[in-house]
Amino acid sequence: MRLLPTRITETLAPTRLGPGFRWLLAATTVNNIGDGIGLAAGPLLVASLTRDPFLVSLALLSGYLPFILFGILGGAVADRLNRKRMVVMVDLVRALVLALLVATIVTETVSIAIVLAALFALGTAEVFADSASSTLIPSLVAREDLGVANARMNGAFLLTNQLVAPPIGAFLFAAGMALPFATNAAGFALGAVLISRIGMSQRARTARDGSSILAEMVDGVRWLIAHPPMRTLTLTILAFNVTYGAAWAVLVLYAGDRLGMNEVGFGLMTTAIAVGGIVGIAAYDRLERRFSFGSIMRVGLTIETCTHLVLAVTTSPIIALATLVVFGAHAFVWGTISTVIRQRAVPDELLGRVGGVYRMAIIGGLVVGAPIGGLLAQRFGITAPFWFASIGSALLVVMLWREFDHIAHASAT
Repeated sequence: MRLLPTRITETLAPTRLGPGFRWLLAATTVNNIGDGIGLAAGPLLVASLTRDPFLVSLALLSGYLPFILFGILGGAVADRLNRKRMVVMVDLVRALVLALLVATIVTETVSIAIVLAALFALGTAEVFADSASSTLIPSLVAREDLGVANARMNGAFLLTNQLVAPPIGAFLFAAGMALPFATNAAGFALGAVLISRIGMSQRARTARDGSSILAEMVDGVRWLIAHPPMRTLTLTILAFNVTYGAAWAVLVLYAGDRLGMNEVGFGLMTTAIAVGGIVGIAAYDRLERRFSFGSIMRVGLTIETCTHLVLAVTTSPIIALATLVVFGAHAFVWGTISTVIRQRAVPDELLGRVGGVYRMAIIGGLVVGAPIGGLLAQRFGITAPFWFASIGSALLVVMLWREFDHIAHASAT
């Protein structure tokens, strides 16, 4: 009987990845349970305070804008400081912000302005947390194990943040508005404790030759601009996230107004993406061995284009959920590949800064796309953002088709 837990542990986090990775995986799992609960509850809280599509889209904007404002700064700080300690401190700050939000809900003083402010504060904290945590895996596992390690991290994210937790968040929100956000706060606090258990040698990351943090930020941008595959990858994710952000900014309204789904039904849409993601992550090792990164990326972004088109025309919850399962398989395979490419191509001392620029591109696309989606839905109806996304994505796939092999080549450098 003792062999069963050992085998499960070995499957989830192979011994060769090391104890440090296991602590990181545990912390990520705990954080994502709380965050996944908030993922469903957050839009429901916003929708309970306003039905204006533009204000709903601003909720997404408030969480993402800090990545534009502080993305490179967060990366530069991560390249200077002890990355593990930085994650611990920021997780505690996020727990505090959520606790304050819970207090306003309990005292019935919560408003859309307070929620938008809380989302901005949480987004700012997330910038610094992600800047540091995204650089930990290359310090904990061997280069040849980066694909396996990232797949395990994505699997933990899928199972908790996307699959198990969102329906729980919807149920908790129905039981009491404050409950899901209190749970999210507890997840961050416990995650900070688990991260602190990671044992890793952390060399000093202080500025060299008296260089300023601004100069180091510029160095990260210059490196990215001078590296063609990474530059193309960054521009690709920026463009596609404009179209994605336009559609997903109004998804909570789309679920109710177009598909006739209630709060739990909206949680199931997120769950459908996770189900597909689990399939994709489970097949990742075989896909990586059988197909080139470039081919997988082409097929994946074609799937994304078709997803927007199907959601634009269907009124069936079953068809929408099935489409999101396929989309989820693409999204998490593509995300794993792009992470491996970046971690293999970027020098360790630049991982924070280059990662900050990359995340700025990810969020920048969403920041541009979210208000576009809100305004389109407000003016032309709830399906307009999905038509915009499908047409825009199709044009981008055609334009970038030949570039995917060059992007994939970055992992070999």
